[in-house]
Amino acid sequence: MASTLNLIGAGHVGKVLGRLFSHGGILEVQDVLTRSQASARAAVDFIGAGQVCADLAALRPADIWLLAVSDDQIAPMAAALAQAQQDKLRDAVVFHCSGAKASNELQALRDRGALVASVHPIRSFADPDAVALDFTGTYCGTEGDAAALARLTPAFEAIGARPVPIDAAAKTVYHAAAVFASNYLTTVLDAALRAYQAAGVPEHVARELARPLASETMANVFRLGPAAALSGPVARGDHATVARQQQALLEWDEATGKLYEALLPLTADLARRKRAGD
Repeated sequence: MASTLNLIGAGHVGKVLGRLFSHGGILEVQDVLTRSQASARAAVDFIGAGQVCADLAALRPADIWLLAVSDDQIAPMAAALAQAQQDKLRDAVVFHCSGAKASNELQALRDRGALVASVHPIRSFADPDAVALDFTGTYCGTEGDAAALARLTPAFEAIGARPVPIDAAAKTVYHAAAVFASNYLTTVLDAALRAYQAAGVPEHVARELARPLASETMANVFRLGPAAALSGPVARGDHATVARQQQALLEWDEATGKLYEALLPLTADLARRKRAGD
């Protein structure tokens, strides 16, 4: 018989995991509690299993609990759940899916005898239906109590996840890595597109100019490594060109010029690593 799973909070991540665990017969989705009964009903409909609950006290005991709430609500919700369930949490596994917060946010539940962990799927959940169909191969950063992970890891592997143990003490740096790889990459590409447009290139053409540069660079980074993939004036040691570009950008748009300037030291260090590897 499958272990039972209660969901507290059922946004995109919670309901996708609920559907995958339920449809795969890995965990039995039992009770679902969200901010409103309407959203809980929508989550139950998406998952195809579970019962809507009105409050924490109404939740039945479960083998595994997922707190799929926003980052700043994890610790308060853990405390509230610990108070509402009292002695019903001993030996239960409670986990959250935050990439920025560590499993120690669940300390109030650990104090009640629960085993706590964090499992962070490293992907965008903007389209829940698409993610549910294509979850296989998704890397998940894991940390927490060994006994909790011993039960969660096989469940996640059964839905196609690829667990990667991480250092809980470095959780914020770990999450910042994703920001660099996704959010800030978008910001840098936006700077490139705006600079092309400042030179008179229409926006739709600017995208086509940047596309092969960005695509080929990313392919080279993942195939060869960042140092070997680096090209351009910093890699060549063309300091005069770099100085002219920086000044031109500062005159055109100060914020973009400062972004260029901020990236120089790290790029120069990467260039030194490239030369050392030649």
